Amino acid sequence: MTGQWEDSYDVVVVGGGAAGLNGALMLGRSRRSVLVIDAGAPRNAPAQGVHGLLAREGTPPAELLARGRAEVRGYGVELVSGEVRGADRDGAGFVVTLADDRTVRARRLLVATGLVDELPDIPGLRERWGRDVVHCPYCHGWEVRDRAIGVLATSPMSLHQALLFRQLSVDITFFAHTTSPTHEEKVQLAARGIGLVEGEVANLEIAGDRITGVRLSDGTVIEREVVAVGSRVVARADFLAPLGLRPSEHPMGEFIAADPTGRTEVPGVWVAGNVTDLAAQVGTAAAAGATAAGQINADLVAEDTRNSVAAYQFSADTEARLCEAAAGDRRHGL
Repeated sequence: MTGQWEDSYDVVVVGGGAAGLNGALMLGRSRRSVLVIDAGAPRNAPAQGVHGLLAREGTPPAELLARGRAEVRGYGVELVSGEVRGADRDGAGFVVTLADDRTVRARRLLVATGLVDELPDIPGLRERWGRDVVHCPYCHGWEVRDRAIGVLATSPMSLHQALLFRQLSVDITFFAHTTSPTHEEKVQLAARGIGLVEGEVANLEIAGDRITGVRLSDGTVIEREVVAVGSRVVARADFLAPLGLRPSEHPMGEFIAADPTGRTEVPGVWVAGNVTDLAAQVGTAAAAGATAAGQINADLVAEDTRNSVAAYQFSADTEARLCEAAAGDRRHGL
């Protein structure tokens, strides 16, 4: 990624993942001046491949991003590495400030910074995250099918998570951890043949490069090969606070609220991908980026047209006044 840019752009895209790059692609193809600023910390970096994406199934995340960057450059989009520290209103547009104090102006912002997974403080989870500690049956389920899977009750969605993984393996154990399943929940688990283990989880047992089990606080170890856990997800959007745009609460964490097109309550700011849709996979995020980009371009076209009409009318009025003045001069013999 380059390190230079112009003073201002039609659109600054904050975040260079699937949503940001696909938005930049659509804007570049619309002949907009676009700068993508990316901090280089994609959420799916630990994963071996991207899944659920037609014609790119299993592509390593780094390879997918490299292909995307090459494509958007072909349409004149500029890309730079950096972390955005703040965004402020600048007249009708915005000024974006990076952590190293560099600044750039934009008429519109597309925020696609994604989110951060906050994992429970259980030793072993972070070390194996994205490998044999997983969260999404659609992202990782096929790869762990038919294995011994443990589901940790760490979020409001944990029971639902266990039922989804049951579709992929008959050997599922639900670890209640610090929760107390209701009678109805116990019936659902039993009906689906999901084992229930009550008691607080102390840590994961790891041997070499794999999980071997889940250890409870009383020392009991339950053999497992894979652990599914629900993280609390937090939008990477603190830099939007100066604009008055703050995260909204969700049972799974925090997100930036927007309408179906990605338009936020702050005029001129759109969002796309996980920063606003906590469950979005790569394909969904990319589609949202394209949708937001189309809306941004239409918004800019409307503004360009208003400006052109105002300039046209000013020119016509000026010409009429000059003609009227000239006619008056002739009448007075000047």
